[in-house]
Amino acid sequence: MEALHREVLQKLRLYLCKELLVSESLLAFLYQEDVLTAPQVDDILAERTEWKRCQKLLELLPRRGPDAFAAFLGALDDFPWVRERLLQEELNARAQSGPSGVPVGPPESPMIADGDLGVPSDRQLSHLASALGADWESVALELGVSSAALFRCRADHALCSRDAALAALLLWRRSRGKEATAARLRRSLRAAGVHPSVLDDIMTR
Repeated sequence: MEALHREVLQKLRLYLCKELLVSESLLAFLYQEDVLTAPQVDDILAERTEWKRCQKLLELLPRRGPDAFAAFLGALDDFPWVRERLLQEELNARAQSGPSGVPVGPPESPMIADGDLGVPSDRQLSHLASALGADWESVALELGVSSAALFRCRADHALCSRDAALAALLLWRRSRGKEATAARLRRSLRAAGVHPSVLDDIMTR
């Protein structure tokens, strides 16, 4: 997802939680468009209040690839006023980003071939840990980190899931050495239901 679209969703977060009903039909559309996985849809529906459902959806969307914002707009047929507000905010943001008021959006992060991805740095793993959110344990398991090691990471960083995620990623890199490549990370992200573009954005910073 473009940085500009992430900013729009962040700016309108409270508005969206007040106005939007995260229905099964809305989630079914996002699942159909390959924006959400079936487990993610279930996780959202498991939330007890509409407010928490919307919060959960807004946490997931920025990590679901370059088409997530457009698909989200397409899911809002029952909420045309919400879609109009999002489009207006996007237009305003683009106008502010360009010289002399000319709308110019930020460039998309280029897709990187698996063979071009080396061992990620501490800084890149730190950014990834922040981006993964609640998906970090699934990714770590896909990378081969043991359940016992995950338990230690959670226990050592009980107050901060991002630090626990980083500890697990660093443990994976240390144990795998030169085999701990970003290409391997991408495969694990995909297997865990996280869109690989999250990694592309981080590796090209």
